[in-house]
Amino acid sequence: MADASPTIRRRELGARLRSLRQAANLTVEDVAARMEVSATKISRLETAARGVSIPDVRALCDIYQVSSEDRDRLLALTRESRRRSWWQQYGLPDSLATYIGLEDAATSIHQYETSVVPGLLQTEDYARAATSGALPDATGDAVEHIVSARLARQKLLRTESAPELWVVLDEVALHRIVGSVTTMREQMAALVERSKHRKVTVQVVPLDAGAHPGVDSAFEILHLEDVSDVVHVEGLLGSFFLQSPADLVRYQRAFDQLRAIALSPRSTRTLLTKFAEGLPSA
Repeated sequence: MADASPTIRRRELGARLRSLRQAANLTVEDVAARMEVSATKISRLETAARGVSIPDVRALCDIYQVSSEDRDRLLALTRESRRRSWWQQYGLPDSLATYIGLEDAATSIHQYETSVVPGLLQTEDYARAATSGALPDATGDAVEHIVSARLARQKLLRTESAPELWVVLDEVALHRIVGSVTTMREQMAALVERSKHRKVTVQVVPLDAGAHPGVDSAFEILHLEDVSDVVHVEGLLGSFFLQSPADLVRYQRAFDQLRAIALSPRSTRTLLTKFAEGLPSA
């Protein structure tokens, strides 16, 4: 338990609390009334949208008439969910911190990206230019915090327990000059090298593939051991975490279709190398 991501423990705790409430035949409103809090708070505890305190868990255990043994397990889980994580030092937005927590615990990551190289495969210069462009109102310090966190995240791929990372990248992202031509050339070379890692697969969907299932949406599917898998979708309206069986099936099917029409990993490396060689001089 001690080695698990606090984000995962919070989700596991929320799922257990929801199961206990349902077993007690109580609604969210019933529990909220007994605790004299809002129904929104109970709902957010169960969906892991907010952290859970020890006093809250003790109160819920009383309401659900939890046994002494199960109470101890829930309290231990609560303490694990509140453990400080390495990414908290960067002062990241809640949605990004949640995503990193899930990514940190994933056994495999299936990612489709339309516009930019995925964060786990970015060079430092590319990451800085991409972050500055995506967040034009962010201060220099805020940008550097995000870049530092992104580079720290990449250490995940160098551990013995590294997740399988399978990236499908739309060719459009190769044509977008992020930063300078030199930055792009270095990023293409880094992509080629990192795609040779035993647990990393990179494929490019060529422009001549035409319209396809991911033409208007980038997403990640995070496969987790202790809780249900999660789909992460991010846009101007914010980050969304989907985990209903229907959503998981829909996005996994889309990913399977995308990697089927994409170039093979070997052909992708050839394309990336030729693309880098064809970039104009800086």
